[in-house]
Amino acid sequence: MEHKITSVKNPLIKKVLLLKEKSKTRRLENRFIIEGLRELSLAVKANYTIEMILFYPELISKEELEGIFSPSNLIEISKPVFTKLAHRSTTEGIIAIAKTKDHSLNLIRFHSENPLLLVAEAPEKPGNIGAILRTADAAGIDAVLIANPKTDLYNPNIIRSSVGCIFTNTIGVGSTSEILTFLKQQNITIYAAALHKESEKYTNQDYTKASAIVVGTEATGLSNSWLQNNKKIIIPMRGVIDSLNVSVSASVILFEAVRQRDLN
Repeated sequence: MEHKITSVKNPLIKKVLLLKEKSKTRRLENRFIIEGLRELSLAVKANYTIEMILFYPELISKEELEGIFSPSNLIEISKPVFTKLAHRSTTEGIIAIAKTKDHSLNLIRFHSENPLLLVAEAPEKPGNIGAILRTADAAGIDAVLIANPKTDLYNPNIIRSSVGCIFTNTIGVGSTSEILTFLKQQNITIYAAALHKESEKYTNQDYTKASAIVVGTEATGLSNSWLQNNKKIIIPMRGVIDSLNVSVSASVILFEAVRQRDLN
């Protein structure tokens, strides 16, 4: 393994750029990149396999990194290389390559008897997904399930906008039908947030038992599969618009559930 790279044309740097920019490459290689010391530290704590760490010594020294990571995984890079790879200047001079994890539903394990879950159907914008993961971490819920995702989970913008909470949450990915089946097998009550004539005020529900809050996109809402034979809830709007940003809606309802559980 090289110990120092100074050229942006280096084959390894080209590979890192592909991982940064191409979902297909991340999927085929089961690898992704992590920028920043905080994000990398959270990934390590979550037992992600870190294959290598590229560092720019003007921002962080090799000695500092050797106290945390294996020296054999460290590669020094020049300023032009760092500038080419880094998305933001506040990356502490660190860019790592890590292996993705399997997010199959059958691998999910809950840490409580009455789990609280958040389901996001067909999320597309990385910023929204990142915000949802950040909210899920703040609320301390059992898992986030993503149905029919429109972008891959290891998109650098998701990692960035979640401030590393992609690594702190239990995450499952599947189709809508797979997740519906999973929730029913686990005897989890489904609360579908939807603009529907049968929707009830979200604060009038009991989330103290095993519960899943389900949110859809602002453009199309939830598919009919979620609206059949499940409880439908709504956040009353007092202004002109009829809905909130999906990540904001998820936050409002999740923290109502947390409030109820804290009272028990």
